[in-house]
Amino acid sequence: VMAAVFAGAGLAGAGVIIQTLLGNSLAGPNIIGVNSGAGFMTLIAALVFPLIPQMQPLAAFVGALFSVMMIYLLSRKAGTSKMTILLSGVVLNSLLNAASEALCTFFPDIHMSYAAFRIGGLSTVQTSVLYPAAILITVLFIIVQLRANTLELLSLGDDTAFTLGVSVKKYRLLFLVCAAGMAGAAVSFAGLIGFLGLIVPHGARLVVGDEIKKLFPLSVLWGSLLLLVCDTVARTAFAPFELSVGIVISIIGAPIFIRMLLKRKVG
Repeated sequence: VMAAVFAGAGLAGAGVIIQTLLGNSLAGPNIIGVNSGAGFMTLIAALVFPLIPQMQPLAAFVGALFSVMMIYLLSRKAGTSKMTILLSGVVLNSLLNAASEALCTFFPDIHMSYAAFRIGGLSTVQTSVLYPAAILITVLFIIVQLRANTLELLSLGDDTAFTLGVSVKKYRLLFLVCAAGMAGAAVSFAGLIGFLGLIVPHGARLVVGDEIKKLFPLSVLWGSLLLLVCDTVARTAFAPFELSVGIVISIIGAPIFIRMLLKRKVG
């Protein structure tokens, strides 16, 4: 239950931040490679520090931050159109997934654990990884919520935010770090759960609009509840067999994402 609550909160919160900074409601953490970056570095940490699982949240944060920064820099260089951001994310996502698969080829011992990690699930969560990740998600949630007004000003564009007195570079970096920390911490113990960071902010936005002070906490709450419900379904619907919660989320999220694409007529 704790794992579901904090993983859902971390992914949904990261989704709100990324979508706001990039100005694109289709730029979820799994779509643009943030989760893949966190997952790749988590595998590295498992290989290099097999007896220190507490290193995994830190490694996942580094991987997620790298992905976020790469996507942001690419979008700034090539233009901030929806298609540019999505295509950049798809390329980075594919590259990082390929790197993870290569690790599994060179180090077969981690292949079985990676197979479950790639789908996303909570059945093998270790408290030694969960507790530091949960603390990180909580701290970052508080920071973002306290600075919600600043994040909302950044969503108006760099020039407007600067005119209104915001230190754009400073706060953009702060929020990118927060997004990477929340997504990376969730991935470090829950695996590559897809779509949640995309669809939850989208649904919350339909209820409370774009005001970050309301959108962010509601998305975090809904993310926790959605993952908790999906995990309960995954564990009980086909008993004695247990599905991965990542499968249930994907079954729900894929049709919603397609509907979003069709509605917005991307490209």
